[in-house]
Amino acid sequence: MAHILITSGPTRQYLDPVRYLSNASSGKMGSCLARSALELGHDVTIVSGPVTTQYPNQATVIDVVSTQDMLEAAVEAYQSSDGVIAAAAPCDFQPATFSEQKIKKTHEAFELKLVETTDILAELGSQKRPDQWSVGFALETEDGKNRALEKLRKKNCDLIVLNGPSAIDSPGNQVDIISPDGKVALSVDGSKEEVAREILKVIEKRLISN
Repeated sequence: MAHILITSGPTRQYLDPVRYLSNASSGKMGSCLARSALELGHDVTIVSGPVTTQYPNQATVIDVVSTQDMLEAAVEAYQSSDGVIAAAAPCDFQPATFSEQKIKKTHEAFELKLVETTDILAELGSQKRPDQWSVGFALETEDGKNRALEKLRKKNCDLIVLNGPSAIDSPGNQVDIISPDGKVALSVDGSKEEVAREILKVIEKRLISN
């Protein structure tokens, strides 16, 4: 059996003490993946951003807030894991500056400068040992397969799961699981529970049982 790290949910990048950038990721996919992995007898550690979704009691859950928090927790947890399923939707950008006080209205245009956050999946991929594996998620709105395959290669993934924006905070999902040779290993359309089970089957067959 494997020790699987799962990243899940959104992250928050604060502009001031009360406002932040984020997205509508619910953590539902991560929770379903964790449950499916546990049903197969694997050990699971979840690094999760702020969600109301309940994770399985048998999983070890590490709560984080920012993308940097998630990066640090995931890097540490990955060291003792056999593989990672990066299902989280961390913020790709953060405000260039943080205001210690709440930003007040001035009735004038407000310009917000953003800078990129560190890419968690790429960082994990760069640290991946020969005895480890990584599976990423790619949410794309155009040219999905090619963009997902590019992400797989750049971030040193063994598989990439392609889905669209309709998956966010939805009970269902439609995904293509793509391998490094560009072939679609499996296409699945169903509830997130069903999709998670099929993703774990592919991971077991291609990455764990070998």
